[in-house]
Amino acid sequence: MIHIFLCIFHLSSAAMTSRCIPRGNFDLPVFMTSGDFTIGGIFPLHYRVELPPTDYMKKPLTAMCRGFDPMAFHWALTMGLAVEEINNRKDLLPEHTLAYRIFDSCATPVMAQKAVLAALNGQDVVQSFMCSGASPLLGLIGESGSSQSIVVSRTLEPFRIPMISYFSTCSCLSDRKQFPTFFRVVPSDDYQVKAIAQLLKRFDWTWIGVVTEDHDYGRFALQGLKREIENTKICLAYHEMIPKDYTQERVLKILKVMKESTAKVVVVFSGEGEFYPFLTEFVAQNITGIQWIASEAWVTASMLAETYSFLDGTIGFAIRQGHVPGLQDYIRTVTPERYPSIPQVQELWEALYGCSPSTSTLSSHLPSCTGKEILRKEYSAYMNTSSPRVTYNVYKAVYAFAHSLHNLIECRNGHGPFENLSCANLNNVFPWQLQHYLQEISFSISGEEVNFDIKGDAIPSYDLINWQRSASGDMQFIKVGLYDGAQHSGKELVIEKQAIAWSNQQTKVPVSVCSNGCTPGYRKAVRHGQSLCCFDCVPCDIGKISNQTVDCLSCPEDYWSNVNRTECIQKVIEFLSHDAMGMTLTVIAVAGAFLTITVLGIFLYNKGTPIVRVNNSELSFFILVSLTFCFLCALIFIGEPTSWSCMLRHTAFSITFSLCISCILGKTLVVLAAFTATRPGNNIMKWLGPTQQRIIIFCCTLVQVLICTVWLVVSPPFPYRNTKYQQSKIILDCSVGSDLAFWCVLGYIGLLACVCFFLAFLARKLPGNFNEAKYITFSMIIFCTVWLAFVPAYVSSPGKFTTAVEIFAILASSFGLLFCLFAPKCYIILVKPEKNTKQHLIGKVTK
Repeated sequence: MIHIFLCIFHLSSAAMTSRCIPRGNFDLPVFMTSGDFTIGGIFPLHYRVELPPTDYMKKPLTAMCRGFDPMAFHWALTMGLAVEEINNRKDLLPEHTLAYRIFDSCATPVMAQKAVLAALNGQDVVQSFMCSGASPLLGLIGESGSSQSIVVSRTLEPFRIPMISYFSTCSCLSDRKQFPTFFRVVPSDDYQVKAIAQLLKRFDWTWIGVVTEDHDYGRFALQGLKREIENTKICLAYHEMIPKDYTQERVLKILKVMKESTAKVVVVFSGEGEFYPFLTEFVAQNITGIQWIASEAWVTASMLAETYSFLDGTIGFAIRQGHVPGLQDYIRTVTPERYPSIPQVQELWEALYGCSPSTSTLSSHLPSCTGKEILRKEYSAYMNTSSPRVTYNVYKAVYAFAHSLHNLIECRNGHGPFENLSCANLNNVFPWQLQHYLQEISFSISGEEVNFDIKGDAIPSYDLINWQRSASGDMQFIKVGLYDGAQHSGKELVIEKQAIAWSNQQTKVPVSVCSNGCTPGYRKAVRHGQSLCCFDCVPCDIGKISNQTVDCLSCPEDYWSNVNRTECIQKVIEFLSHDAMGMTLTVIAVAGAFLTITVLGIFLYNKGTPIVRVNNSELSFFILVSLTFCFLCALIFIGEPTSWSCMLRHTAFSITFSLCISCILGKTLVVLAAFTATRPGNNIMKWLGPTQQRIIIFCCTLVQVLICTVWLVVSPPFPYRNTKYQQSKIILDCSVGSDLAFWCVLGYIGLLACVCFFLAFLARKLPGNFNEAKYITFSMIIFCTVWLAFVPAYVSSPGKFTTAVEIFAILASSFGLLFCLFAPKCYIILVKPEKNTKQHLIGKVTK
């Protein structure tokens, strides 16, 4: 039978000493046979290196590994278990066995390099400063720390020896140009930082601190996290680095920053060994209220969990757990009594039980074991094999090599992957040949599909772990979610929020923001010189709203912001409707029209009397009819503007007023002609007969009709929604279409009025008790005054007031004409009928 060996090398700067631990027989040396394949393993069996004080002039320094790590020894035993399991299988590597050697890196890159050099040199127990010969090493499993793996991989690269890491996550190791032989069964930090960034977004943690170790692992993790949060609302409050050469002064500066910062969520990318002394100083500073986000490097660190109670509620992503059959029974067989010559077993016992085994050959200040000792609480995870994570990765790594070797063995010449379709020579297998099969490997273990992508990375998958203390006081790592990088974007992270126990016994999700979010109606104004996450809240401008967004959003054109600037509401639509103002103007217009019709009735009833017949009663009837239309056309201006009402209101008003003023102009000409016709040789009246008067009225009105026709054809008035003048309202009005046409219409009416005024003014002193020219003069003064006042009022009164001003001008000028021209006549007809005689009118009444 071929024996399997577990060779643990304890390395110093002066020499390497080894103790060979064969499974079942510890006295046998390293045994290698033809056809067997050797793989190496590097584990951090100790977590620190000490340089004892010495006289530099007398003897060289000797580095001493201190701080035995039972969990790393646990991982090493898992490698031995996996190899034994594989060697006992008939379907995997039939008729071949695996051998392995395990080395201690002391959790430092320098010691890791010495370990890999020992593996390459093939040294056994001898001490030598020279290489003793090449090792039959085909592959290597290790290391846990990224910095150590970088050193190991670069050392192996010239020999093209593949290595599989079980716990190195630095994204830098995915660079195939720098690390062409590196593989890993743990996801890259590129995926871890994606998961952490999504976790921060999910809980709205926008103001965070980051603490990293001073190694490539911490630097690349920080770089990746910054990349993931670059275009999000998340900001870094600070980034501090735990010094590689630990000094209290530097750590106190970091803790001061953490204490003074308002960031309550701290993301830590660090190994357990680097983080442990940092937390010791953290406790002394009495800093509270921190919600820790753990990287996979320490999220399942039992020693930290049991030592520091303030870490309760820590949350972070751990590598996927699996199942390693027979592991607990296997590690129970490792006892000092069974392996009295193995120093690491003695150290294990001292760490687990706090006593020195009776078989120990190590100097120790601990009391001797009595057999009644209880497993120390902080190392309870050593015996817990129910949910292995890193241990499971070691198990997978061994099987990855085994399956690759199996495929290599199964190769048949003529169908091989190498030159001339050849296969590897089983008597002289080269590491690069094994790497070819390792890159193409695909197998299932514990229900998981294991393979590597082109960068040597595994399928990204994490468990979201929450540190919760049980009723008995033990710390438990509870799975509260998962991250699956193979899922579609946005669906990778699943969280059971109700299952999470937060730090400091909080019942709600901790808040970590630089500035509290703005309430609706306010916007964020970034503080000068500070992060985008630090801002003041200022009210939105009028017409804009916010609903907890960064900027205020403008309302659509037909909407306006409410008083609180929280929502857009329909703008008030303003036009001259039948409200109080509209009804008042309507009543006045109807009253004016009724009064005009009443006067017309009086005149028709008394059409045979001198006061009515004077100066052509027909013209008086025309004036009264046109005034009636002038009053009624004001009604067209009231109500919601439409296309027809806009075209009708201005044209009707202009034509009716032109008709009215034309009739008054004709009457003025008749008055002036009647009093000048009495002069000898003056026959002007024959040119101002009824027919001529009608022609004058028709021609003067026709001019206005032509202007209006051109206006309607070229650029007619139309309904207009004015949203610019008063932003909170939509003013419905009639746009005149052509300003030139509008002012031409008014200008023509003004021209007729001015001509009437001028002629009437000339005839104001003509003889007679009833000189109508005086009343025409007064009416034209009122008319012109009203319309001259209309112009500035029209321009300066927007909205419905513009329309109201125009209606007022129409009504005022109409009333002015009505009262000035017809009130005196009505007075005589109704009150002084005795004066309604021809003699009185021409001033020849005799006593």
